Amino acid sequence: MGIQSVNHQKLMGSDLNDVRHAIRRGEYAFHTAGLGKGFLQVNLAILPETHALDFMRFCQRNPKPCPLTGVSDTGNPMMFTLGRDIDIRTDTPAYNIYRDGMLERSVTEITDLWSDDLVAFAIGCSFTFEHALQKAGIKVWHIDHNKTVPMFRSNIDTVPAGVFRGKMVVSMRAVPEDRLDEVIEVARGFPLAHGAPVHWGDPAKIGIADITLPDWGDAAPVGPGQVPVFWACGVTPQVAIEAAKLPLCITHKPGHMLITDISETAEVPVLPPDQNQ
Repeated sequence: MGIQSVNHQKLMGSDLNDVRHAIRRGEYAFHTAGLGKGFLQVNLAILPETHALDFMRFCQRNPKPCPLTGVSDTGNPMMFTLGRDIDIRTDTPAYNIYRDGMLERSVTEITDLWSDDLVAFAIGCSFTFEHALQKAGIKVWHIDHNKTVPMFRSNIDTVPAGVFRGKMVVSMRAVPEDRLDEVIEVARGFPLAHGAPVHWGDPAKIGIADITLPDWGDAAPVGPGQVPVFWACGVTPQVAIEAAKLPLCITHKPGHMLITDISETAEVPVLPPDQNQ
């Protein structure tokens, strides 16, 4: 692995290949908000094949927090349905390792943990529609300030499947109140990136006691004339994985996404013809 020598600002202006290569070489191991503009970002869940079908059912039953965009072949770390050269072991800036439902550690690559019985799941990420918000002239605070979006455990139930169950995780962005309807419509156009928000306004109504204390990511202010808006979040599977207490499960570190070759405007995960295998 290389030295973490590339900063976020530099990668903001880089093309997708440069971003991915910096991550693969270990030169960048931080959040991916604002990177890879034009391409779908995804959350990850990697688990043994014995639990893969139940996890797929969990995603199918909870499409808002878990919009499934790709599934690897068992034991194959190359996510060829998401891009020409995506290695699930190295191409995410940081991974969380769970054992028996407990977070053991975070790492920047999982080559030594990969085995022939693992299946990788890619789940759409709300970072994708943020580019559209910026194009519409709506500021995204955590991107502008090089922070990770705040994420919270809510009181919204998910639909269980096998050993997988738990509350929905939501991400928050403060938007101008007079542009709320516009923001909702913009997000609705990105079904692979959680689509329209699940709540806006009083955080307490979805079980969030203190908006300044996120469970993951960095706190973000809600200024005068702004309203907090909450989207279903792809960290939801990590809560379900904690409850499942699997012997081993690997996810992305919240905010540290895999950037695919799929267009961010796609309604279904389809690669350009020359990239299909």
